[in-house]
Amino acid sequence: MKKFEGFQKGVNLGGWISQFDKYDIQHFDTFITKKDIDYIASLGFDHVRVPVDYNVLEDEEGNIRENGFAYLENCLKWCKDNGLHMLIDLHECYGYSFDPLKKDMDRAKFFYDDELQARFMNLWREIAKRFGSYPETVAFEPLNEVVLESVADAWNGILARFISLIREYSKNTWIVCGGVCYNSVMTVPLIKLPKDEYVVYNFHCYEPFPFTHQGAYWVEQMPSDFRIDYPADMETYKERSKVIDPDLGGAIFKVPVEQLGPDFFEAIFKPALEKSKQDDIPLYCGEYGVIDLADNHGKIRWLRDIHTVFRKYGIGNALWNYKEKDFGLVNEQFADIKDEFIQMMKEC
Repeated sequence: MKKFEGFQKGVNLGGWISQFDKYDIQHFDTFITKKDIDYIASLGFDHVRVPVDYNVLEDEEGNIRENGFAYLENCLKWCKDNGLHMLIDLHECYGYSFDPLKKDMDRAKFFYDDELQARFMNLWREIAKRFGSYPETVAFEPLNEVVLESVADAWNGILARFISLIREYSKNTWIVCGGVCYNSVMTVPLIKLPKDEYVVYNFHCYEPFPFTHQGAYWVEQMPSDFRIDYPADMETYKERSKVIDPDLGGAIFKVPVEQLGPDFFEAIFKPALEKSKQDDIPLYCGEYGVIDLADNHGKIRWLRDIHTVFRKYGIGNALWNYKEKDFGLVNEQFADIKDEFIQMMKEC
């Protein structure tokens, strides 16, 4: 199966120039520095995924913020110094956000609004002008996590136009395209793209959701004291998940597997793997991870199982997250298993 070369073992820089508490220059200047990129390279990663929100790169009227682009330019230099690749992910655009805490957001409007899409394309035109000349190092991800399944066809149309736009500036920059339902792996077959040698099918994997997001404060109807271990049999997960919103059960209700483990990931990845093979397009998991509230022993078992399947099929991946955001690799809560995880990753 075709591989996304250079993007096989990565980590996200979430919380730096995306999903920050407030627009704060001091935060942007200090949260991620060259020392962090040096350290990431020393751990054996081959790339970083860099989520960035539109309001770092442009103001509310759409005027370019040069100081915002400087963060991406600095990160590129640090990556090149360390032999790392870099994926630029537009985490939010003007008029659209996946963020469940932004409860008043109309998550369908962007996909049917010509003006919002024009502004989206204009921002990406500026990104492509500046970074399209580094196809050996930089890849582009148009937008993070499309929430609604109902906009799948509209999103495919936007992706087709996006690919055409990027090809005006670079013929061989990798373009990383995700599906709907928060970029669920199970919706990869809904992605329909024009023929292009340098596109990638992207998904996120936080399954089983009751484990990876146990006690998450931002998830509606998730009790703050909900805890569950990994692995376990499916019946246990189904029974325990009755105390949360049934929709949060996700894949545990959709695949015929009795026990959680590598077979579970094989089952939920299967349609995406078939689509990838059929279209000769690489697969990439742009986010995966476990909340810091979970037991560390269960966490490392989960990471080992999902990595087993990543390795078997050559699926590129980027851990969520390097620092903070309730999932951090360098957080105190991860410290007990960090060395074991790094060793496991190096063996992949």
